[in-house]
Amino acid sequence: MTINCNGKLLSLVQPKVMGILNVTPDSFFDGGKYKDEKSILNQVEKMLNEGATFIDVGAYSSRPSALEVDEATELKRIEPIVNLILKNFPNTILSIDTFRSNIAKACVENGAAIINDISAGLQDNKMLPTIAKLYVPYIMMHMRGTPQTMQQQTDYKDISKEVLSFFSERLVAAKALGIKDIIIDPGFGFAKNLEQNYELLSQMEVMNIIEHPILSGISRKSMIYKTLDITAEQALNGTTALHMVCLQKGAKILRVHDVKEAMECVKLYEQLNA
Repeated sequence: MTINCNGKLLSLVQPKVMGILNVTPDSFFDGGKYKDEKSILNQVEKMLNEGATFIDVGAYSSRPSALEVDEATELKRIEPIVNLILKNFPNTILSIDTFRSNIAKACVENGAAIINDISAGLQDNKMLPTIAKLYVPYIMMHMRGTPQTMQQQTDYKDISKEVLSFFSERLVAAKALGIKDIIIDPGFGFAKNLEQNYELLSQMEVMNIIEHPILSGISRKSMIYKTLDITAEQALNGTTALHMVCLQKGAKILRVHDVKEAMECVKLYEQLNA
């Protein structure tokens, strides 16, 4: 189980950690926190030193009911960050969190290695052909609607079955264009209510039937802090608890705000399964 990142084969046999860097003013947990070069570089260095294999950069908040951001603004936010990180940490494997093909193309041309698309190509019909031409790993996530409308689209009869069906269709579309390195993300918190998130997590091992690496993104999300009646800032312990569940269900990448704690979770998981 390998992916090709900038010409280097990376094994996902052992789970990896992806550190989140949001350069948006309105992300649910760290919005506005990293808005100058020093704070951005300090955070990237911290995550790399703590063991992150990937850094995932996003310039468009996808939290429920987030404000729409036009393409020019997203590009203006993210392109300088890509250049800044790779200038100072040239060996960083950068993932770009975007559903827009032009953003994906610009960032890869500037050295990014992976595209992380919350819409699995459904928000931009040029995304899949662009990924095929760029020849980069592609993370496709399950979501209905858009960040602005998704929480009104939670009418599932069998959520695991319907998520699997979604990925089957999107994988066919991607593979038809020659896209090879594909990672799937069940999309916790996206077009799913609290109970559905836990139902999907409890059955997540069924996703392994697809035979593509699974990325889990549950870090500090409302499925944790609402259940515990706390805030996102207080949700690290709950996040770590569910990270272990994700690993036991087959996740190969944990997308996280807190790299050190996620790495500890991975090490304990590996020891448990040694």
